[in-house]
Amino acid sequence: MNFKLIFILILACLAVIFIIQNVDIVEIRFLIWFIQMSRALLMFLLVAIGIMIGWFLKSYFSHRKAKTS
Repeated sequence: MNFKLIFILILACLAVIFIIQNVDIVEIRFLIWFIQMSRALLMFLLVAIGIMIGWFLKSYFSHRKAKTS
């Protein structure tokens, strides 16, 4: 089998195990808002937000560096 396929299958299995173990509902409070969601969904959203912020910052700084050069 292909190494990439095996690696993706292992990651998918680990993701499923992670989701199954973290289905507890947690309450998030921020100022006057509060929401309830599963812990796995919360972690996924936080990682996705972090990736987006990192991607935007990298593109901003590379654009800024190219503009000054």
